[in-house]
Amino acid sequence: MENIYRTKYCGQVTEEDINIEVRLSGWIENIRDHGGIIFVDLRDETGTIQLVSNDDNMFNNLTKESTVTVKGTIRKRSKDDYNPHIITGTIEVLVSSITILGKSLNVLPFEIITSHEVNEELRLKYRYLDLRNKKVSNNIRKRAEILKFLRQVMDSLNFLEVQTPIISASSPEGARDFIIPSRKFHGKFYALPQAPQIYKELLMVGGIDKYYQIAPCFRDEDTRKDRTMEFYQLDFEMSFVEEEDIYKVGEKIFYDTFTHFSDKQVSKPPFRRIPYKEAMLKYGTDKPDLRNPLEIIDISNIFEKSTFKPFRGATVRTIKVDDIGTNSNSWFNDIVDYASSIGMPGIGYVTLLDDNTLKGPIDKFLTPEERKKLIKDTFMQTNSVLFFIADRKEKIANKYAGLIRTYLGNKMNIIDQNKFEFCIINDFPMFEYKEEEKKYDFCHNPFSMPKGGIESLKTKPLDDIEAYQFDFVCNGNEMSSGALRNYNLECLELAFEKVGYSKDVVKEKFKSLYNAFQYGAPPHGGMAPGIDRIVMLLNDVDNLREVQAFPPSASGQDNLMDAPSTVTEQQLREVHIKIR
Repeated sequence: MENIYRTKYCGQVTEEDINIEVRLSGWIENIRDHGGIIFVDLRDETGTIQLVSNDDNMFNNLTKESTVTVKGTIRKRSKDDYNPHIITGTIEVLVSSITILGKSLNVLPFEIITSHEVNEELRLKYRYLDLRNKKVSNNIRKRAEILKFLRQVMDSLNFLEVQTPIISASSPEGARDFIIPSRKFHGKFYALPQAPQIYKELLMVGGIDKYYQIAPCFRDEDTRKDRTMEFYQLDFEMSFVEEEDIYKVGEKIFYDTFTHFSDKQVSKPPFRRIPYKEAMLKYGTDKPDLRNPLEIIDISNIFEKSTFKPFRGATVRTIKVDDIGTNSNSWFNDIVDYASSIGMPGIGYVTLLDDNTLKGPIDKFLTPEERKKLIKDTFMQTNSVLFFIADRKEKIANKYAGLIRTYLGNKMNIIDQNKFEFCIINDFPMFEYKEEEKKYDFCHNPFSMPKGGIESLKTKPLDDIEAYQFDFVCNGNEMSSGALRNYNLECLELAFEKVGYSKDVVKEKFKSLYNAFQYGAPPHGGMAPGIDRIVMLLNDVDNLREVQAFPPSASGQDNLMDAPSTVTEQQLREVHIKIR
């Protein structure tokens, strides 16, 4: 008798199954008692179907989100009862028997159907319930599809997938390591890798011509919407290549993936190349959103001898916006308030009137010559508005100008939401001066090759040395970093020496790489597209935690597993640790 029931998924039952007896399993989504007839919505990963019974006792003891197996016959609903919101909306199951497999508590922490709107801390504490929400689980399913597709792309390009160790050695790569005390080796520590940087370079020395992996990366940093402590990269490296070879692979990965998984307009390769200095000047950031047509203009030269102290001898930037001069005072006050909220001492602006004069809070501080040059150099038209950003430090002026540019783009609704606009930011500085530490450090990846090689390190000021270092950027998000690697041992030693690491320290901290480069290292380079950010953009969400199955909370705690947690005194003794 059992064999007459066809086991099916809820969303796979169709009108072709009418009068067929089926067995279905899933979660109880909803229960509706209409007096003498009871309706139950049964859900699994494929969809939802309505169950119906005239027997009040059959659905006794049912609670929402319990798991059940039901047997019954498929029948057509009356037209008045069709549900156009589900794929099984024209049919239902007349239940003959039901078995409760796992009973749920009567009171749920939140409604599953709206869990994505609930407080995030609560969602992550009960993530297994949150994942039952179709909107949430679809993000995870799409992630799996994207990973499968990325592997197909890399395989088609003849890259070899190689897994590298998770437990490794601590190394100074720019972020803070997660360290692991060793039980066997007293007083020594392993570390989780910030990235497979050294291992992939060793693979190149080992003759693996083109390597890739979906690599987990760990950094003991504060979490943000676009960064978590544990994330994944499509890590790849190539031997005997130049920068352009890596660009082409990166462009194919991003273009093919984004066009495959989205209907939005995607930049066609070759992606626009923007030198770092140009990006900082025009957009105020090294990860510009090119959907925003506004650009920043440097007008520092106009105010070199200005009598207005905030501008005199400072870095002065302006953003010109046409056709907004007649907007209300409250419209401009919003921008002033925003400038204050991000730490700016103020923001000045002027409007060009139809009699070719300027009007605005900053106009009284300008000389006739300065007014004339502003109008001419920025190509102002009637009702054009100039917003002024100034600071003694160029870096701070760039930062504020970039934030104001983004705010204006959003406020004016001029950012095309139907585009994925890619670009490549290149020619990064090799070094940057850290004011708080009063020393130079690497601006980006410390293993990048300086432009001009070792001669540039010997002859140029550190501020003038650029690196074969680049970022792929999309819609204001850094999607990948890459570089040609510094495979010349003498050049590598000198680069680290410039930031305070002696040859002995380099030899100790990067022992494996140091030794390997003495045995014929090939020129090599690569990049590492961020999986989480790719999935985030393609799912049209703005938080990485929405596309990770079990992410930590914004504070860095794992509310589900209650981590970090205390350990026993015995465990501490085994790894020779004492809490201070």
